[in-house]
Amino acid sequence: MMILNMWIICVIMFIVGNLIFISKHKHLLIVLLSLEFMVLSIFFFFLIYLSMIDHEMYMLMVFLVFSVCEGALGLSILVSMIRTHGNDYFQSFNLL
Repeated sequence: MMILNMWIICVIMFIVGNLIFISKHKHLLIVLLSLEFMVLSIFFFFLIYLSMIDHEMYMLMVFLVFSVCEGALGLSILVSMIRTHGNDYFQSFNLL
């Protein structure tokens, strides 16, 4: 029963992250935070799944390395955008 509750929490976290990603697409910082929230829910899902099948946790370390690299890349893009355009609005610059 407790594992079922954890699965439900993972699914709710992922759905909430997707809803924030879809609805708050005006600022880049909010989009990056919602993506990190979804990565956190996927990490929690992997943790529950690997502990349930009694498997080694090396895959979690690889996943954490890639998620940290993704977060650092997103922050560098955010800083570069704020330095060049002065804000993090998507409407303030042309994507073409």
